[in-house]
Amino acid sequence: MAQVRSEDGTAIAYDRQGDGPAVILATGGLDDGSENAPLAAELADRFTVFNYARRGRGDSGDTQPYALEREIEDIAALVAEAGGTAHLYGVSTGGALVLEAVASGLSGVDRLAVYEVPYNVTDDDWPARWRAYVDQVGAAVSEGRRGDALELFLRLTGSGADDVAGMRQAPFWPAMESLAHTLPYDAACLGDGRPPAGRLARVTRPVLVATGELARRPDAPAWARALDPAADAIVERLPHAERLVLPDQGHVVDPSTMAAQLRRFFAP
Repeated sequence: MAQVRSEDGTAIAYDRQGDGPAVILATGGLDDGSENAPLAAELADRFTVFNYARRGRGDSGDTQPYALEREIEDIAALVAEAGGTAHLYGVSTGGALVLEAVASGLSGVDRLAVYEVPYNVTDDDWPARWRAYVDQVGAAVSEGRRGDALELFLRLTGSGADDVAGMRQAPFWPAMESLAHTLPYDAACLGDGRPPAGRLARVTRPVLVATGELARRPDAPAWARALDPAADAIVERLPHAERLVLPDQGHVVDPSTMAAQLRRFFAP
């Protein structure tokens, strides 16, 4: 992977492929960019795609102390590397990150697309639960208890004690635990857990706000059912937004399905 230096000197690793207008892909929690790799390959037929590892993940650095502003500077460095202009696509907490970046005044962004940003506007007790999670996961990470931090995240998203115990024995657990120190970074992207009305109003670029249809089904877990109303709330606060629901899609969206929509929305 290539690297670009962020403003604080942190090396940010990225994979570049394709030719055409630049698109920067921001991943969500517990991922180093691998989840977006198939999407990057799909988009490379029409765009120059920058699929990067957010700081603290993969081959990217992790200069301390962390601050959301540093992640925004990482995106600014990638926009500069792309020639000064780029579209942004963020999935899950990466969607919150790109919205915050543009709301903060990041220049050089043409259009944005976000998929299933995990705010919650439906549960009355969510603000208290979210504050408790942020405090507890931060403490677990600062004390080096990555497994406990990961369990806190899984319990927040609806996993039971038996589910977590089973996952702790699964082959994929060490890979997830290796990224658990970035859970507070994702929490910072989401702020107080609700869509930030004032900041979203500053995002004057066109934004595609997408969710999967599976989140609308009655048998979906509670965290998933919250994604659709959250997307509606985001759209209400954005000056120029398009709302999209993708049939038969869940939180990990099919790359060819999403690529088709991004080609349309990002078309010159």
